[in-house]
Amino acid sequence: MPYSDRMQKSHLYSVFFAPRGFDRMADLGMQIAQQYLSPFDKIIGLVGSAGSGKSMMIKGMFPGLELVNDDDGVNVRPLPLLSVGEEATGFYSPHTYHLDIHFEGAFTQMHELAQAILDAVNLGKRVIVEHFDLIYPFLNRNAHLLIGIGEEVIITRPTLFGPEPQDIADIVFKSQTFRRMTHTAEDLCEWVMKKHGLTEPFLHADVRRGFLFSFQDKPELQCSLEELEQEVNVLIAQDIPISFHDDLHIRIGEELWLCHGPRMHVRSTGEIKEFTLNKEYLEEPITGRFLLVGVVGEQGHQKISDLNKIG
Repeated sequence: MPYSDRMQKSHLYSVFFAPRGFDRMADLGMQIAQQYLSPFDKIIGLVGSAGSGKSMMIKGMFPGLELVNDDDGVNVRPLPLLSVGEEATGFYSPHTYHLDIHFEGAFTQMHELAQAILDAVNLGKRVIVEHFDLIYPFLNRNAHLLIGIGEEVIITRPTLFGPEPQDIADIVFKSQTFRRMTHTAEDLCEWVMKKHGLTEPFLHADVRRGFLFSFQDKPELQCSLEELEQEVNVLIAQDIPISFHDDLHIRIGEELWLCHGPRMHVRSTGEIKEFTLNKEYLEEPITGRFLLVGVVGEQGHQKISDLNKIG
């Protein structure tokens, strides 16, 4: 029995919060590789919208892998996977190939891409496939490890009984809206807090459909948390445009703002629904750190202890 069957035959799926920011996504990718990736996995499929962090997760899972859609803005041509049969005879032939179906589908027929993947697998190679849901109908076989990135990261090892890539796609594409709303609300909240005297560094973390700011000491702001929430909601009501500037910045209106996940935002603040802020700092009993919790959507009206409630 192969290693992956022995060790993970009972694994249905695992769920993580989808972090916002390049470094945190890469760290999660490294964790997923350590816990779920088998040496015998030949097809790794990723599903998620543009900007969801698929490429950064791949970098965390496979450090040093050349991504064909991320060569300083210049896509690698010709696509190495298409010549896998020729390269396989060479001494320095790659073991792992990367493929972005959404991009490559504009240049190469889907059935050709599907055949190239199968050829690589038959030669003992591993193929990392972004937008795996698009190639699956032509491939007629599922991934050994399937990862969906939406509001949460879903890791599953499909079997004959599913899940199919479209099942995962239906979940992550629907939930991606909340991730975008949360990220923009998070930046707006930080923006307003800095206007009111926030100077100390803090950590970012996640809660379902929300965010956490984690402080070593309780912040001393020039406004109350009620006033902070009101000011953020005023910015939301003003429907201010949010735009990508570069890999480390967005623009909030005309103002440049440092952001480590600049492609994961709503197009304007008016798309954020029902932003609420917990009106007191919560003290984390183990670390002693102070937590500020912000939530979007109707979950903001739940008890704090119910935010991550299963089911």
